[in-house]
Amino acid sequence: MAHELATFAGGCFWCMVAPFAGHPGVNKVVSGYTGGRTENPTYEAVCRGDTGHCEAVQITYDPAIVSYETLLELFWRQIDPTDPGGQFIDRGPSYRTAIFYHNARQKALAEASLRALEASGRFAAPLATQILPAGPFWPAEEYHQDYYRKNPAHYEAYRKGSGRDAFIRKHWTDRQDEQALKQDKQALKEKLTPLQYHVTQEGGTEPPFHNAYWNERRPGIYVDIITGEPLFSSLDKFDPGCGWPSFSKPLQKELLVERVDRSHGMSRIEVRARQSGSHLGHVFDDGPPPTGLRYCINSAALRFVPLEEMEKEGYGRYLALFRKRGDE
Repeated sequence: MAHELATFAGGCFWCMVAPFAGHPGVNKVVSGYTGGRTENPTYEAVCRGDTGHCEAVQITYDPAIVSYETLLELFWRQIDPTDPGGQFIDRGPSYRTAIFYHNARQKALAEASLRALEASGRFAAPLATQILPAGPFWPAEEYHQDYYRKNPAHYEAYRKGSGRDAFIRKHWTDRQDEQALKQDKQALKEKLTPLQYHVTQEGGTEPPFHNAYWNERRPGIYVDIITGEPLFSSLDKFDPGCGWPSFSKPLQKELLVERVDRSHGMSRIEVRARQSGSHLGHVFDDGPPPTGLRYCINSAALRFVPLEEMEKEGYGRYLALFRKRGDE
């Protein structure tokens, strides 16, 4: 099935990229301008209200993996749908919220999701988010694209200072979700060692040079300790001297989710496993070519599967990677 487009306006487009970019089935998220009167608008003109555009994101997604309904649910959870004058600290029509549908099916689903949200009673005030036909979408200037990755410290401070994160916590934390989370956590405590739990569930870090795989040199793959999802290969492993297993790239980028991490007085890009949500480590831009990246990963979040056991454990489809390099 071909990829499809979804276009959402949710206030500042910096804050609308990351929630979708790490989601399975999402191929690309572009910040831009839509819903206005002129061609090729600039950021300054849009902010002044000269063009009638609003800031928006256009998502390219695979409907065989992620449904439009799921994207709608994710969209609602990023915004204040009751605010007709902007979003949080950002005021004015360029920060209005809207769903721009690309076909009749998207329109029907968007209208149904809005009605369901109204009927839920989650918000006391009437919903102000518009549902409109999609028109020309103009990508924003390059410095706005993937802002959460390029300027993580400012992005994180902006999100917090704008009031968006506090609003989301207040209105989208359900008691049922909390109870399910507690049950899941207890099951994991019984399955994992204390160190594995601390690293994967509490964002902990194991000691450098005193962990299982920092000096592992055998060929094979590294899988998620919880789900068994294959994450990294020894073919991409290198030793930067930091004392943790390090990789120049994952087996598949879509298997990971990247988030801004402001803990310990630093600004870093955290890496989590998409399927389990486990904390794995961080990614830095001081790695070797061709990626220039260093995925610094905790051994406690991984399980190593040696090359000779990959077929038996169900990872035979990855053997071709080693044949190409002459490792088998």
